[in-house]
Order: sequence, then structure tokens, then C-alpha cells
Amino acid sequence: MNTDAHRLSSNDVTREIIGSAMEVLNVLGHGLLEKPYENALVVELQLRKIECVQQPRYEVVYKKVGVGEYIPDLIAAGMIVVDTKVIDRITDHELGQMLNYLKITHLPVGIILNFQYAKLQWKRVVL
Repeated sequence: MNTDAHRLSSNDVTREIIGSAMEVLNVLGHGLLEKPYENALVVELQLRKIECVQQPRYEVVYKKVGVGEYIPDLIAAGMIVVDTKVIDRITDHELGQMLNYLKITHLPVGIILNFQYAKLQWKRVVL
């Protein structure tokens, strides 16, 4: 699948990411720590020809002064922040975090993936 920004919409990439996450969960099972899911998701996205960058660094700026950095799990197709979780459930806390991540990265869409249970839980967040 070609991931040129003008060829695939964020909806198309979102579907590919969720399908990839489901495949990862089916193969690895549920309840591991987050890092194996993140690493396996990178492999699956690469197999599906979806460009992804693992743990890029973004500067956090407060009143024009750098005060730290944010390191997302993945950026897929140059347009979607992907956050892998192993938590009880996705709450407003995680949704609020993702909104902040989108502001920091200047990207329009984020996906929170929860691998805690046998059925993948996910939320798509749009800034």
C-alpha cells in the first residue's frame, strides 16, 4: 500500500493501523507490557508498507522557551500519533493526553490502542 500523503487519507491509515494492532494482538495475545506491542506494531506496519517512525523527539515549548520533550510511541504515515497502552480502559485522561500530543506534534490525528484485553480497545482523536 502506498502511503503518499495525497493518496491515503488519515481514515485509510487509521484503518490500517487498527487492523495492524488487531493482528499484533491476535499473534502476541493480551496483557504483556506496552513495549512488545509497540515493537510488533512497527513490524506489522512495515509489512503493510505504512511508513512509521518509532519514538521521534518533539520539543515542548512554554512561552517560546523549550522546557522538555515529548516522545510519542509512533508516528504513522507522517500524520498520525499512535499511543500504545496496556491499561484497564481508555479514559478522558488518555484522551486529554492525546490532545496535548497532537498540539505538540502539530499533527491532526491520534490513535490510542489498548492491548490489555483479548479484544483490542481503541480511540481515534482528531484535533
